[in-house]
Amino acid sequence: MRPRRLDRPATRVKYSFGDLVGRAVSFAAAGFLVPATRKPKEVPLASTVEIAPRTEADLPLLFGLAKGAFVDLPGWSDERVLEVLRRDVTFVAREQGQPAGYVALRLKENGAIVIEQLFVASGHERRGIGRRLLAHAEGYAIAERAQSLQIVVEEGNQRARSFYRRSGFVPVEPELLELVLPRAD
Repeated sequence: MRPRRLDRPATRVKYSFGDLVGRAVSFAAAGFLVPATRKPKEVPLASTVEIAPRTEADLPLLFGLAKGAFVDLPGWSDERVLEVLRRDVTFVAREQGQPAGYVALRLKENGAIVIEQLFVASGHERRGIGRRLLAHAEGYAIAERAQSLQIVVEEGNQRARSFYRRSGFVPVEPELLELVLPRAD
């Protein structure tokens, strides 16, 4: 709370909603509102994205997409990625028939579903595909009566952490984010 200045009397002016709108309109008409000089980059959203369970034929393609993007990062393991893709419930997003990303989910003993991997293929980023995959994972978790949806995100990965926070996830441990799900009763 701002401290009150003692050299001026405390006064309150009451404006109606109409007064405020009228003042804003006259303010804009007078040219006081200057448009932003930097226009946000417009990226077209993917218009037709189909999300379906992974098929056996998808496995080599999904592995290849993930490996092409992450093989140089510390901790990459061919075996671990293949194990996740084979073992977990995996949904594939397709844009114009081509794989654009996937989400791999695993049920934990405590009633939570963990997002093992969420990946958007190169050339398909910033088109809403990750958001759609996350929404599909959330719907699946609710249908499975999971208590929450969880994901491990490294503390240094601010872009991913921001994405999950905007989607309603909250940190419960330094690298664990969680979204508490409504009950489907």
